[in-house]
Amino acid sequence: MAAAALLRGAAPGCGGPAWSWRLRAAPRRRLAHSGCCQGADPASGATWACFLLGERALVRVRGPDSAPFLLGLLTNELPLPGPAAGEASTSARAGYAHFLNVQGRTLYDVILYGLPERSGEQPTFLLECDSSVVDALQRHLLLHKIRRKVTVEPCPELRVWAVLPRAPGEAGGAVPPRKTAECADILTPDPRTACMGWRLLSQDEGSALVPGGRLGDLQDYHRHRYQQGVPEGVHDLPPGVALPLESNLAFMNGISFTKGCYIGQELTARTHHMGVIRKRLFPVQFSGAVPGGGIAPGAAVLTESGQAAGKYRAGLGDVGLALLRSEKIKGPLHIRTSESGLVALTASVPDWWPTATK
Repeated sequence: MAAAALLRGAAPGCGGPAWSWRLRAAPRRRLAHSGCCQGADPASGATWACFLLGERALVRVRGPDSAPFLLGLLTNELPLPGPAAGEASTSARAGYAHFLNVQGRTLYDVILYGLPERSGEQPTFLLECDSSVVDALQRHLLLHKIRRKVTVEPCPELRVWAVLPRAPGEAGGAVPPRKTAECADILTPDPRTACMGWRLLSQDEGSALVPGGRLGDLQDYHRHRYQQGVPEGVHDLPPGVALPLESNLAFMNGISFTKGCYIGQELTARTHHMGVIRKRLFPVQFSGAVPGGGIAPGAAVLTESGQAAGKYRAGLGDVGLALLRSEKIKGPLHIRTSESGLVALTASVPDWWPTATK
């Protein structure tokens, strides 16, 4: 599959210091061009930052009933495989969705990969989730399997990588990889937003990563994610607590309001059709000294006058996410620490959000 189409278009609107990654030196045999990629430019240098996401894992769902089975549980349509731009062959595609409980609250956030069907093979989907809930997700799927002809199993042989341009200005000059037919790796745009680059599923430590790619510091990935307001995993989306529309699921292409029924749909659809979402997850940045132990999840965020504006959700260092009332985000905000101090913070609206929300 020619990956040129996959490696275009992420840079616009994604500026800022978060795109200057700290790149760790790594042996070329791990992160340089391999037999699965063609078209590398040896002189191009480190154009791509590649992050091994050890806290993400995969669950495989396969069988003749896998598509209708998943459609009854997920908030979104399935990413059916199809030809990439300029290619006749079929390739994997990715989508984003949540599993909800019957009260309409998020249980698990997943990136789905629809795999091409080969002769004699059953329809197969991979579900990327937080590694701490792999067992819980499998139990959830098996609980609703009933008589469906599906097999649910872990997929430990594939590792999950995030691939991002080292800097927006360099993205267009990189020579994109072209995967050979025998390469089993999956490279696809992150379905949530172009600012999150691409997802790569690889069996190797990184020998099949993009040419010009080098291993990035994982903290840089999470800092960038928080600065862009993209939640991921159980810390950002606590199971049974987070509401999908307050978590900006619609902004991240993670929900269909025209698909068939799924668990938790009633509250979500009613909230959408009412058109009123008073609270959202916003990216926040602290301007004062953050306590050594960080800010406790659930800490109250207050306005200058002491009124409740929302709650801090999760973060890394001086950046994070907070569930805030939309009308409160423009004024000064702060959090009271356990040491009776105040930490000032600023909420922002990401550039990639729809204009009507700004």
